[in-house]
Amino acid sequence: MIVHYIVFDLEWNQSPKGKEGAIDHLPFEIIEIGAVKLDEKLKQEDEFRQLICPMVYTQMHYKISEVTHLKMETLRREGIAFGQAMDLFLKWCGEDYRFVTWGSMDLVELQRNMVYHGLEIPFPMPLLYYDLQKLYSLRCGDGKQKVSLDLAVEEQKIPVEEERPFHHALDDAYYTGQVMASMGFEQVKAFFSVDYYRIPEREEEEVYLSFPGYTKYISRPFKSKEGAMSDKRVNDMYCTGCRRMLRKKIRWFSVNPKLYECLAVCPEHGLMRGKIRIKKAEDGGIFAVRITKATDEEGAALIARKKEEVRNRRTGKSSPEKSSMETESTKKER
Repeated sequence: MIVHYIVFDLEWNQSPKGKEGAIDHLPFEIIEIGAVKLDEKLKQEDEFRQLICPMVYTQMHYKISEVTHLKMETLRREGIAFGQAMDLFLKWCGEDYRFVTWGSMDLVELQRNMVYHGLEIPFPMPLLYYDLQKLYSLRCGDGKQKVSLDLAVEEQKIPVEEERPFHHALDDAYYTGQVMASMGFEQVKAFFSVDYYRIPEREEEEVYLSFPGYTKYISRPFKSKEGAMSDKRVNDMYCTGCRRMLRKKIRWFSVNPKLYECLAVCPEHGLMRGKIRIKKAEDGGIFAVRITKATDEEGAALIARKKEEVRNRRTGKSSPEKSSMETESTKKER
């Protein structure tokens, strides 16, 4: 049972030399943790803020300084070691909570920093959380375009307090909590996200999740996408309604190097569209995320057109629409 929502935000520094000076698996070093604790009714109960003295990137990147207005002198004077900061933060979080962030990067970078500093990651697997930026798009937008936090605050007519400027960890966490409370969160509460920093290591740990209207499967790691796509646990299709294995009408085909699609049919629940995204694991391998959704004849026709377009690209043929346009163009030139 979730007792609290921990809405948190991070500020981080990076190498002033860019990627050339970055350390493997630590592109960003956390310099500030800010969080607010909300109860089940999304009322703020408490807040947390801690500056961190950097140990890796000890020169402030000029863009980070411009955005956060944090100075290295301030971090050295008021900051503490990352391990101490995490100990304080996790104790403050308490038990029976779920993380809420604006976007998916903060949880990844939090865990990267923990691993770099030799800290044990205490979070459950799979780690479920709320990406409020995605949920805001589902609830208040088109479900595809993601907006910035300050624009969401403006759209929700949330007052911007002079003493709470954006791009400070605690203040951004505060405004994220305010958006969460005003946007109609209950309508999208079922659509939590899954953190991909740690993925299943074995078959028995692979993740199967059901959401309103679709299902999600997260695989164990593979050495190659060919290995993943040839694995039966990855490429089998199951009905979102009755969970029976489905017959494929259109077999898996690659839309691009990281995306595969297929079409299957359930005798009871009709057409099902499958998508597999190939993602890179933290250790350099790959894993697969399969989404299955019900579709209709129009959706099935779209998948068929995509497959035909892919086939035409591979054989060097043009699509019927493109061929028609080229013919008209040739006529005009004559």
